[in-house]
Amino acid sequence: MTEPTHSLSIDIGGTFTDFTLLNIESGELNVHKVLTDPENPTTALMRGVAELLETVGIAASALQVVVHSTTLATNAIIERKGAKIALLTTEGFRDVLEMRREQIYDMHDLHARYPDPIVPRSLRAEISERTDRDGNVFQAPNAEQSATIVEGLLNQGVEAVAISLLHSYKNPENEQALKEQISNRHPDLPLSLSSEVAPVINEYERTSTTVADTYIKPSVSRYIQSVEQELAQEGYEGRLLVMHSAGGVMDANAAMERPIRMLESGPAAGALAAGFYSELLGEPDLISLDMGGTTAKTCVIEGGKPAQSNSIEVARVHRFKIGSGLPILIPVLDLIEIGSGGGSIASLDNLGLLRVGPLSAGASPGPACYGLGGTQPTVTDANLMLGYLNPEYFLGGRMTLDIDAATSAMSSLGSDMGMDPIEAAWGIYNVVTESMAAAARIHIIGRNKDPRNYAIVAFGGAGPAHACEVARILGATRVVIPLGAGVTSALGCLAAPLSFESVRSLPGLLETTDWESVNGLYAEMESWGRDMLANSGVPEDQMRLTRTADMRLVGQIHEINVPIPDDTLAQTSAEGIESDFHQIYQQLYSRRNLSIPIEVQNWRLLVSGPQPILNLQEQIVEPNADARVALNGSRPAYFANANGFVECPVYHRYKLPAGAEISGPAIIEEEESTTIIRPGDSASVDRWLNLLIRVNP
Repeated sequence: MTEPTHSLSIDIGGTFTDFTLLNIESGELNVHKVLTDPENPTTALMRGVAELLETVGIAASALQVVVHSTTLATNAIIERKGAKIALLTTEGFRDVLEMRREQIYDMHDLHARYPDPIVPRSLRAEISERTDRDGNVFQAPNAEQSATIVEGLLNQGVEAVAISLLHSYKNPENEQALKEQISNRHPDLPLSLSSEVAPVINEYERTSTTVADTYIKPSVSRYIQSVEQELAQEGYEGRLLVMHSAGGVMDANAAMERPIRMLESGPAAGALAAGFYSELLGEPDLISLDMGGTTAKTCVIEGGKPAQSNSIEVARVHRFKIGSGLPILIPVLDLIEIGSGGGSIASLDNLGLLRVGPLSAGASPGPACYGLGGTQPTVTDANLMLGYLNPEYFLGGRMTLDIDAATSAMSSLGSDMGMDPIEAAWGIYNVVTESMAAAARIHIIGRNKDPRNYAIVAFGGAGPAHACEVARILGATRVVIPLGAGVTSALGCLAAPLSFESVRSLPGLLETTDWESVNGLYAEMESWGRDMLANSGVPEDQMRLTRTADMRLVGQIHEINVPIPDDTLAQTSAEGIESDFHQIYQQLYSRRNLSIPIEVQNWRLLVSGPQPILNLQEQIVEPNADARVALNGSRPAYFANANGFVECPVYHRYKLPAGAEISGPAIIEEEESTTIIRPGDSASVDRWLNLLIRVNP
């Protein structure tokens, strides 16, 4: 067996598939990027792997680990390309997916729309069974009834079945019985149980999550199996690890068993990469700006850690309106997504105002300048026309951009706006940066923080071209552009520990909590989590446990996450937990409400393995290092604060020495992305070859 020398990570996005290859000993980092194949993503993935390994001169057998993140799960739900599935639920609860919470997310919109349920009513069947709210089973499911119902559903072409019964979070006995009855007759039929996927009290959200898990399970399983087989054929001898939404990784079997955890796999990798650079650079408070080909994402990094949430919405009818999408109860890194990527299409709305996104040209046909059939103007077309992109050096020269096609697309939009093509291009650039800055500002201020106190770490193929302008709008003065910024999300995969999180609902007042029951829940969750890590190869002595609980003041509807002590819990534990709750509550809302009782909804346990250590290759910083050794000509680029085009020096990113200083305006090119430094701004290169930009407000 070949001694492993490298770690490989792969991040599939809507437009590009990114790769990072890290030498375990030297810390040397090699990166690569290829266009995503929407119809067969495995094809592009394996082509990129082969190209990168050939460039470095190693075989697949030299890989110690392969870690993968992807938007496959999210896209399957948004684009409704999952399996044909059915839902089995308690008699009388067939329509919970359409009744939702019987609330309108916008009280001023009498015609507010929601995404259609994943399971149509004709494929939602009722089972005669009942468990009460205390977990007592009044009626068990009947085997003959379930067999008849399932046979009828299978005759309609159903490929998988979701099971969500009333109060199963309290007692899963009836769901388990139903699973056994079905599996005995149909052992290969994929099943998802709400008591396993999301064992929490919220009936609608629990069912929605279980249905989504079932919907993507067949396609995700086929995809992961395909990747495993292709890697093995190339000679890879290790395991495939998959990034999950909470910022950790799981093995391929766990991903296929519970694919809903992959929902925010790609964005989570980017946020984790931002956390890595936060610790590396000693910048504890960062705003990540991950702008790829399809979307842009921001995440708040505090104390070197990405913010977290216990739920997410997908397929929103209105991107920024909470409640207009499908709720998914899984632990996720707390990101906000903006429909503004390099492929986002620009158009005029009903009022004649310029709008960019959320529709994207994606990888096929792509922006007009790709020359692959796209005709609508996009952000990438705008950046090309403004001089920010080199048409001969896109993807390191492996792809040539068509400036004439971009001009034609922009001319059509400009004509409708009464502007010339350059003015239209600047309008697109400006709208995109304002949108990203506005989203980041709302995200940060909502956490009771001031964006001016944060540095920005920008990455993704388009992020470095917009970062300084976003920083100026936010009032931030520091921007970090990592080396290989175009594929930084893929690097984040290598910084993720193996981890599994479980949750159990036991609602009640903190002061009257049944601590014996809580200890039982934690023992159950710990046993499951340790088994999962052991099956993934993590030694017992390297497992870490983190307990938390979702808590709120009585009468409120939103919970906050509070740490729970690791020892055996008793009534004496309540005082310390209550103190932690009030401290976190005050940090979030700048007030305390000591007179209102506290109630607990859910108890959580995170079981994780050791944190991977990434030792990036360091360079010797030479004082006054000459940046001119990386000079690669010049070209005109457009800047509003310079009133038009300015001749800009162009630098080759990988030739810039540590310690070099650069004054704006300047363009810094690498194969996967381009950094734009505005007039008045300046940058330096640190010992890891990151660009540290000082923004002049």
